Amino acid sequence: MNEPAPTRIVASALSSIVDRHEAEDLFSGSVLVARGDAILLHEARGLAHRGFSVPNTVETRFDTASLGKLFTAAAAFRLADRGLLGLDDRIRDLVPLEGTKIPGNVTVRHCLTHSSGIADDADEEAGEDYEEIWKTRPCYRVRDCADFLPQFAYKDPVFPAGTASRYNNCAYVLAGLAMEARTGLSFRELVRREVIEPAGLSRTGYFAKDTPEPGIAEGYATVEGAHGKAAGFRKNIYAFPPIGSPDAGVLTTVEDLRRLFRAIEGEDFLSPDLRRDFLTPRVDAFALRDGGLRKYGHCLEFDYDPAGTLVRYGKDGVNPGVAAIAMRYPAAGGFVAVLANQDADVWALCRELAAAAGFAAAPGAKD
Repeated sequence: MNEPAPTRIVASALSSIVDRHEAEDLFSGSVLVARGDAILLHEARGLAHRGFSVPNTVETRFDTASLGKLFTAAAAFRLADRGLLGLDDRIRDLVPLEGTKIPGNVTVRHCLTHSSGIADDADEEAGEDYEEIWKTRPCYRVRDCADFLPQFAYKDPVFPAGTASRYNNCAYVLAGLAMEARTGLSFRELVRREVIEPAGLSRTGYFAKDTPEPGIAEGYATVEGAHGKAAGFRKNIYAFPPIGSPDAGVLTTVEDLRRLFRAIEGEDFLSPDLRRDFLTPRVDAFALRDGGLRKYGHCLEFDYDPAGTLVRYGKDGVNPGVAAIAMRYPAAGGFVAVLANQDADVWALCRELAAAAGFAAAPGAKD
């Protein structure tokens, strides 16, 4: 039986948007758009390996950069559900941090909601460049949570815990260390047990760049030429650590991202009270360009229009040669996920796709 004409028309419009981004050399990766249980678009573009012209497919696994924080937060909530971790436990009660400048009242919840006030290794809100860290410290030496501590734990806090919000990567490293201390497991192993397997994420994992894992897209950062215009691409192998950590870097597919959101929102992954807590914003983040407001939850970011109506929630991430976004549009039952293995404006692409699918108004809000 042929699918309804309106669905075909929407799918064609969505595919054309992705075609345009690819044709302008602005996108290489995978895209999924769904309304409820119906998949409107699930396609891949570009190359997973430019040297050997290996194409991306919908089964290709992509680095997610900071979108990987969602896996960390989900793992913390799963542990909290079983009484293995308290969200309001103080980090220094769990992790040996003697001699550092991590305040004693910083909690797991502060870390997950960007309200810890601790210093970050690269303060991106202040214009610091994360890639600069690896020009003086070999990125391949940073593989485990504790390896990150010298980069931030001895810096003065930015504000007292719980009094403000500021996006912070290394706070998630502290949360990862707390989870390791409570479970006796390595961070990546506990995420596998608590999130990846229970949510049925068959194409997801933490895979090192220096291992021959199949089906993984290499990342390509833009090389700037004259007048700031793109002159080509370079591999991003020296731009960040070689394997994912609590703040970034799980590899996955757009379909697995959809499964993760459905698990978090479903009845079996978390208890009702903790599910409600996970899906509730906690602190104000910043004003959106259209006059609305972004709020931080436990990793999830919630965007409200100027009238105070929730438009969408989800998470994004970016590193050199990596861009990712996954957003839920609750009023329309919509979901958009975009994973790219080159520098790409996945935020604009997500807005265009959401508008074309009827999930949101035309593009314009700040991401």
